[in-house]
Amino acid sequence: MAADYDEVRSDVKESQERSLEALKSASAPDARSVVTELDEADALDEGLTPGGEIVSEELIVQVVPQAADEFTCSSCFLVRHRSQLAREDNGSSYCIECEG
Repeated sequence: MAADYDEVRSDVKESQERSLEALKSASAPDARSVVTELDEADALDEGLTPGGEIVSEELIVQVVPQAADEFTCSSCFLVRHRSQLAREDNGSSYCIECEG
């Protein structure tokens, strides 16, 4: 007797039908409850950093203007000392590391 290897086995077919019936009979969550859960989760995440630490204080950073002996590299945008200047081209300055 020849076997049809493409045909689904009866035990697998029954299992698939039971799984489909279970999915159909399962109660889907209400859309409003899902939105409420997401809003609650967002409210909890407001004061957290990516590491999960709670930050409730403001950070104060002192901004120091660029000094006369410094330049901003047009490639990496870092402020460098003039001793690291590799070339200037049409008003653009490039550091040694970017030209390297």
